[in-house]
Amino acid sequence: MKKLYQILMTAILCVVGVFAGTSVYQYIDYRQRSDLYALTSAPWYTSLQIGAVFTAAVILILLIAMRIVKRKMK
Repeated sequence: MKKLYQILMTAILCVVGVFAGTSVYQYIDYRQRSDLYALTSAPWYTSLQIGAVFTAAVILILLIAMRIVKRKMK
């Protein structure tokens, strides 16, 4: 059970890392090519917001799984 708990913690860190990496990449891309983002009707950060909601949902599911594993370890 302890190994599963560590795997879930690693998964949370990976999800946060992927979100942070893609967010930084998109911001840099926006700063370099702002005219491309001006062509769309939505603001440039809309995909960041969608990614944040998705990341929060995945983290919530993983935290619930970690809580269940923690209870089983006791």
